[in-house]
Amino acid sequence: MTEGSSSQASISWLDRVLQMFDAEPKDKEQLIELIKDAKNRALLDTDALAMIEGALGVSDLRVRDIMIPRGQMVVVGRDDPLDKILPVAVESAHSRFPVIGDDKGEVVGILLAKDLLRYCGETMPRFNMRDVLRSSVFVPESKRLNVLLKEFRAGRNHMAIVIDEYGAAAGLVTIEDVLEQIVGEIEDEHDFDEGAPILKRGDNAYTAKAHTSIEDFNEYFSSEF
Repeated sequence: MTEGSSSQASISWLDRVLQMFDAEPKDKEQLIELIKDAKNRALLDTDALAMIEGALGVSDLRVRDIMIPRGQMVVVGRDDPLDKILPVAVESAHSRFPVIGDDKGEVVGILLAKDLLRYCGETMPRFNMRDVLRSSVFVPESKRLNVLLKEFRAGRNHMAIVIDEYGAAAGLVTIEDVLEQIVGEIEDEHDFDEGAPILKRGDNAYTAKAHTSIEDFNEYFSSEF
């Protein structure tokens, strides 16, 4: 391709972009095709394309599509003593915990792990859940993710409790869960492969997901439970 033809091709693509904004709005599929064409022409890289597609797709998803179900929530009890809460915080390595009443369907607030630091020391005050309990944000399962993200940013919240039609907790969702729909998986030092139900951490230390099947467990450890 000559320099002249290359320049003409770039102008042609630019004309298509300008026509897209000058004309009546087109559907999302046509917009994505145009963005993919930009990637093929090296105007966008693969990561940028993936993030743009993710951002466009967020409005099509609802909280129920990405929430952590109630059965998988790591929680602490409203009346739990400190010596019961600390092992949960250390083992899970989470930064926030729903605080429940009589069962997981009744979430009364949120506990931040950092608020427990004041109780770790020789001169620590007497622990009282009321002193550290923070109010929780509740959202319906049907809320769209783009709306939730805007509310997270406006309220500076990082976690919301998802409620069902009866007002009981159905699960939880975090701002990280929403952002992962745009930028992809965000891993930290406590994450491990989503496809691996069991992770070896040391010579005699393993982490197994709670929903690991007994068949997978037996296959991994060559056991016969």
